[in-house]
Amino acid sequence: MEGRGIATVVLGTDEFRPLAAIQSRAHGLPDLPLVTVRHPIGGIAESLVADKAGPIVEPVAAALTAAPARAAGADAAGARMQRAPDDLDELQAWVMARGWGDGLPVIPPTPERVARMLAGTRRRPDEVAAVLAPRLGQATVERVAVNAVLAGALPEYLPVVLAALEALADPVFNLQAVQTTTHPCSPLIIVNGPVTARLGMNATGNALGQGTRANAAIGRAVRLALLNLGGARPGREDRATQGHPGKYSYCVAENEAESPWPSLSVERGFATLDSTVTVCGSEGPHNVNDHASSTAEGIVATVASTAANAGHNNIYLGGEPLIALGPEHAATVAAAGWSKDDFKRALWERARVPLSAFAPENIERFSGIHPEGFRDKPLDALAPIARDWRDIMVIVVGGAGKHSAVIPTFGMTRSVTRLIAG
Repeated sequence: MEGRGIATVVLGTDEFRPLAAIQSRAHGLPDLPLVTVRHPIGGIAESLVADKAGPIVEPVAAALTAAPARAAGADAAGARMQRAPDDLDELQAWVMARGWGDGLPVIPPTPERVARMLAGTRRRPDEVAAVLAPRLGQATVERVAVNAVLAGALPEYLPVVLAALEALADPVFNLQAVQTTTHPCSPLIIVNGPVTARLGMNATGNALGQGTRANAAIGRAVRLALLNLGGARPGREDRATQGHPGKYSYCVAENEAESPWPSLSVERGFATLDSTVTVCGSEGPHNVNDHASSTAEGIVATVASTAANAGHNNIYLGGEPLIALGPEHAATVAAAGWSKDDFKRALWERARVPLSAFAPENIERFSGIHPEGFRDKPLDALAPIARDWRDIMVIVVGGAGKHSAVIPTFGMTRSVTRLIAG
């Protein structure tokens, strides 16, 4: 192959063919050879894997001995104006047929509406706020504004949406994996600071549910940008086995007014008067029901029993499980003189799963991923829900009632906090 570069081939299962294609194009190699085997190859007998591997030997050899694909440069085409149906009902079908919607009705992003949306920020329309995986789409301020209009957002929401997308594009968040994994994770957006009151965001009763335009539209605008600019289309590049409802919109404000502790953003070095957004690659909330405990130890015991299970990624991949404490539970813990760090340490010590709860095949798999926690360990050894107590995130969210929530994360991701600019 001297003088012709290095021959390359992409290997995968047939279920991931659309993802491989969009990634090849994004990296400027639209003609990169792709060889697939029948899905699945994980969690099946070795003999079945061998049976699947046999038929691809010749295609792989042919691809590796052919001239390598030539780099063509990533697709950097600008946005194009398209004539959409004037009828609103026809518009919904038109948007969905092109893969631009989430299944809910959208607002037509006319030039006038986009111009009004852009008035919500001082940033230039052609400024690139983020590059979004897996398509490596350039999220210019104008393109983000188009998606914010589609989502039903108001212009004053746009700075929050832009900050969230900037945070999601940070390499430590690992947007590539969060957008394409079979895990059900979705970016959870946590907003702190004065902007929450200014936008009328809900941090109290039903904060993670329906009923507040700012929460719903900000979360939906981010999701539509991830779909239309990042290129993670459900069932194609987005390979979530089941997903969860937060893939429509997953946005909340922390209830700082009823929290006995510093907010998440203050913990991370921002000032109380700073407005910030934090993004996490999160599962749906798992309810913690404790109407009887009157001590910090009691609350910890109940939260720990909900958090410690063998089925979530944080057990073996690490990451930052999130605990959303209801104000009443937080008040009980703080009344004992506990700081937020005290709660995290106690929870980390208590929320552990015996290795006997894992199937032998999973212990073998996890031993290769996290050997310190699983390799050559006795079955009575305990696996914590995070690698370190400092990795546990805690926010106060919600209204009256003795409920909290455990929100595991994808694991191979770290939360990112960004200042919300104008």
